[in-house]
Amino acid sequence: MTTALRCGLWACPSCRRLCRPETGDSRAGRCPQCGATAHPRKPDSLSRCWAFLIAATILYVPANLLPVMQTSSVLGSSRDTIISGVIYFWTSGSPGLALLIFSVSILVPLIKLGSLAYLAHSVRHPGGTDPHRLGRLYRAVELAGRWSMLDVFVIALMVGMVRFRTLATIEAGPGAAAFGAVVVLSMLAAASFDPRLLWDASGSSNHEH
Repeated sequence: MTTALRCGLWACPSCRRLCRPETGDSRAGRCPQCGATAHPRKPDSLSRCWAFLIAATILYVPANLLPVMQTSSVLGSSRDTIISGVIYFWTSGSPGLALLIFSVSILVPLIKLGSLAYLAHSVRHPGGTDPHRLGRLYRAVELAGRWSMLDVFVIALMVGMVRFRTLATIEAGPGAAAFGAVVVLSMLAAASFDPRLLWDASGSSNHEH
């Protein structure tokens, strides 16, 4: 399979123009059109991706076990986690909302982390996997990342509504901060991963910088 890199061409990250690096420069070069720094591949792509993935995986546990919302009212106070929220909506007759929160807050982040780990592993150990299929998986991961903050927005909306009505006081708990960190770290992991490495791994040589 012939790629632009094998022909000595690099893609500019700014204007996307294919450019040829200067003779003897194998790490970085200047785009002749916009002047941006171009690299054959994202520098330290796999190392950065794995670092963000490991950090996100570590924070995934407290994000689901620690309370994401602390409620105080004249009737008492409560500390709710994501899991307890799912159970509450399921038992109170709102299974659709319970499934939505479970999917967005628990299932989607877990699938995203697992998919990115699989993609990063496939670069080192391609095993004859079709790069077209891996590319579609990477695009799906990027698309899923756009919905990762849905439950955080719901919590913020509830806080504003309740405080406006002066019925109670709702504050975000440590679980919300951990979950927000998981979302940000997973987005950074996806942004750090260079999908072009999948095509390099499927060929005879692997160009990782």
